[in-house]
Amino acid sequence: MRQAQVFYKNKFAGIIRESDEGFVFQYDREYLASALPKPVSLTLPLQQEPYISSVLFPFFDGLIPEGWLLNIAVNNWKIKTNDRFGLLLTLCKDSIGCVSIIPKEMVS
Repeated sequence: MRQAQVFYKNKFAGIIRESDEGFVFQYDREYLASALPKPVSLTLPLQQEPYISSVLFPFFDGLIPEGWLLNIAVNNWKIKTNDRFGLLLTLCKDSIGCVSIIPKEMVS
């Protein structure tokens, strides 16, 4: 199973992972207990229970580049355009905005 850590403004906010049923995102308990935690998206309000979806959550899918930038990434990393989670893991470490996606194997 592929998974990644989700950071909000360089603070560890939670984990997103691929499951047999689809995708799971869950906020980290320490992040929820921290002073003034912010949701990574208005569509994913703060809660302890995991979010479960049969498709990649639209917010995370929206972080993936489009157009010519996506084409360059697909050609360089040989990732299929329909592997949205693979694209998220590969391309969204330094995405525009407050949220970064760091594949679990890259975290030290």
